[in-house]
Amino acid sequence: MFHNMPIDEVLLVIAIASYIVGALALFGFFLSRVPFLRNLGATLAILGAVAQFAQLVARYEISHIWPLLNLYGSLSLFSAMSVAIFVVFAFRYRLWFAGGFVLALAAMFLTYGVTWNEGVMPPVPSLQSYWAKVHVPIVVTSYAAFLVSFVISALYLVRYYVERRQGAAMMLSASVEPGGAGAAAGTATIAGPNDGISGWLASLPTLPQLDVLVYRSVAVGLPLLTLGIITGAMWAKEAWGAYWQWDPKETAALFSWIIYAAYMHLHTRNHWRGLRTSWVSVLGFVSIIFCYLGVNIWISGLHSYKV
Repeated sequence: MFHNMPIDEVLLVIAIASYIVGALALFGFFLSRVPFLRNLGATLAILGAVAQFAQLVARYEISHIWPLLNLYGSLSLFSAMSVAIFVVFAFRYRLWFAGGFVLALAAMFLTYGVTWNEGVMPPVPSLQSYWAKVHVPIVVTSYAAFLVSFVISALYLVRYYVERRQGAAMMLSASVEPGGAGAAAGTATIAGPNDGISGWLASLPTLPQLDVLVYRSVAVGLPLLTLGIITGAMWAKEAWGAYWQWDPKETAALFSWIIYAAYMHLHTRNHWRGLRTSWVSVLGFVSIIFCYLGVNIWISGLHSYKV
């Protein structure tokens, strides 16, 4: 199968296959907490990320062109860094329950990036700068950290609303069943690990723990995005003669930065921390995807990928 394929394409296939199978294994762990599925998913996540980084190196060695100057290359790094950051967090904070979602998104973005593979083409003059080797990896890594925060935020919201719905159901039951509040209190205890959705929720980190994990991942992404905007301004000065031109990409990046800066500020307020800041995190990642893909593909500007 791989006999006539270049080594970079072989590594790409290995990465995509690892992410897909790893996502399935970690989804299984998410639902069942079977250790074997966690170990399998973790191994495949690491294998996929290593294969991707090796693929980027191989592309550079084959073409002698920096591989991050088009959407194919940057999405390759984005998916690899998303998985790499997740793996670090998972080992540090036992985050494997979120791995299926991260790996599935990584596989999706990587597969989409392949559709933008136009072969080996020399970059336009504005991209032939040492800033390309600084700015792009920093910004893409910040996007990857925000993907991890998005997944954890989404899980926080799922747990919050399911628990609120269960609490409302218990209160309703207490109001109509004999025994009143005392009976309801007896049913409000979190169920065991095999007792349906209540048991599944009990196997997840608590809402405060999930909130802390969101905060820590945003705390990785925001400084990198800040540095990325600064290095982007330096690159713009060299390439186009001005640090800032209110190009759609620059404006979208600034908007995303404001959202995540607001997240960090609001997280210091007790009445905002948790539910509200999780929604801010979700909104922030939506803005990141618009900045990363929407602006580059659908809006004309200095950063447009449209032909």
